[in-house]
Amino acid sequence: MSKLKHIIVGTSGHVDHGKTALIEALTGFSGDSLEEEKRRGITIDLSFSNLRDRDKNVAFIDVPGHEKLLKNMIAGAFGFDASMVVVDANEGIMPQTHEHLEILNLLKVNYIIVALSKADLVSKERIEEQKQSIKEYFKNFSNLELKSIVPVSIYDKDSIDRLKKELFSIPVVPKPSNGLFRYYIDRSFSLAGVGTVVTGTVLDGTIKVGDKVFAPELNKEMNIRNLQVHEEDVAEAYSSQRTAINLQNPKVTLKKGTLLCKKGYIRGFESVDVWVEGISNHKIKHNSTLMLFVGTKQVETKVLLYGSEGEITSGFARLQFKQKIFLVHNEPFILCASGRTIGGGRVLNPINDPIKKKVKLELLKALKEDDFKSAFSILVGIHKRGFGLISSNQRFGLNHDKAIEIAKEIDNVFVDEKGLVLYPIEIKDELREKIEAIYKKNEYALLSSNSLALKIKWASESLLKEVLEDLIKEGKLEYKDGVYKNPNINVDRVDKVIEDKLYAILQNEGFTPTAPYNLYDELDIDRKMGDDALKRLTKSQKVVRLAHNLFVTTQNLTKIITRLREIMKNEGGVDINIFRKYYDMSRKYLVAYLDYLDSYDDVKKEGMRRYLF
Repeated sequence: MSKLKHIIVGTSGHVDHGKTALIEALTGFSGDSLEEEKRRGITIDLSFSNLRDRDKNVAFIDVPGHEKLLKNMIAGAFGFDASMVVVDANEGIMPQTHEHLEILNLLKVNYIIVALSKADLVSKERIEEQKQSIKEYFKNFSNLELKSIVPVSIYDKDSIDRLKKELFSIPVVPKPSNGLFRYYIDRSFSLAGVGTVVTGTVLDGTIKVGDKVFAPELNKEMNIRNLQVHEEDVAEAYSSQRTAINLQNPKVTLKKGTLLCKKGYIRGFESVDVWVEGISNHKIKHNSTLMLFVGTKQVETKVLLYGSEGEITSGFARLQFKQKIFLVHNEPFILCASGRTIGGGRVLNPINDPIKKKVKLELLKALKEDDFKSAFSILVGIHKRGFGLISSNQRFGLNHDKAIEIAKEIDNVFVDEKGLVLYPIEIKDELREKIEAIYKKNEYALLSSNSLALKIKWASESLLKEVLEDLIKEGKLEYKDGVYKNPNINVDRVDKVIEDKLYAILQNEGFTPTAPYNLYDELDIDRKMGDDALKRLTKSQKVVRLAHNLFVTTQNLTKIITRLREIMKNEGGVDINIFRKYYDMSRKYLVAYLDYLDSYDDVKKEGMRRYLF
């Protein structure tokens, strides 16, 4: 059996044009009663109504009025494959129809089917007039494709069947996906014996029973106990599916507008950069406070225009919020003033960078055109010590593989595929100077790319390795036994050299030796090789490990233990305060040596004091 294909259709139309009656004629569904659904248990008619044939399910998201338009249509904007616009065959396009189409155009809904309702009440000539008028009218919308105009009457079964056929013929076009699961809650409630259930549209990515989902605004991760798609339990839910999620004991208040995603992929910011445009002759004013609708979320925002302090029909802007908002690239939104839709747009730059205005505008132009190659180049120029692609899903709508593929097309950029970081190629010159300075200061330095990355924290190991390899080709360094060394220094056994250097310093530092990692940095030696050398010194009993980061030579340890025995004999015992009178050391060392006394059979501990017996 072939996998069922899902199509989401937003329905809209002017009041009293017969939309509700038409949907009932199509689906047999007469309304949306949450109380009734609660009585039925977890089964939720998620799309409010749907049609199904052998291999396709058409789910309707109804838009009965202005308020619902904003809160339901926008939620499924990425999921919409089409919209069914109901137009009275006699009255034609009316103000609310126009507003709905303006918003559909703004949201770039691909296919529009116009259902000419109440067709049985008008003449054939009137229907033909309306068809021509509607076709002409649609030329005003650059982003809408008028798929068909279907005259229909709820009393004419043949016309209903023709409309069904047209709905089932909507093509299933694969939607751009970055694989990043996102889902805005449109309803949330508790059911006895089931727990918390939320409903909404999967905007992107997939989720499975047993997965965890994250509510970033609440900083809460929750387990998925069960999933339902159109009255059926499913193991997995996909993009464009209306889905009920049964969450296991969330212990937080989940409400309409709450975003669910996967933890660690979406960051929140108090401002984002966008493209805005007005509709129905409305203009967007600089510094105006408007209501923003995104998904099922509703939040107040201040609009700051780039390049104008007046008002514009369309252009770039920054949206400023009073709290962190979690948005992604290309996410659609609607702007309202005093309850009226005045415009909307798309999120271009959801991650707030401190960028100069001139450069910001160049970046936004590139992002608007999905010219990611140019956008990457601009951002690499800004972040000279590495621009990370770890957030490419949120920032560009690109998965990591696609982001790396684009990055490789850019000239004069070093691409660290493993670390997901881009560097301007000239940064290699700066690194070369830093590395050469280390070996000039310490001609016995023995470093790996890993140990250098710990020293130069902004540089990735992959980038450092390439610079080190360049220095080898130029004869300035030599690679031996896992480390890079001065080619002019003759070292037969690198491991023995490191061992001898460490022992010499530990012996010289006496009773207060430096912590190993600080020693390695001081000597410019690789950390792993340093650890291995200390292990060999310990195994050969030349060095004793007193604590996690405290190694002392056996010779020095013997000296201080001998002295502690003398102190115990003279003082009748020893504790930290007595010990400190003889040795001005930090508590870390004092405690370590006193603890080591406990390994001797002739030393007894009472409280914090040690005695000889």
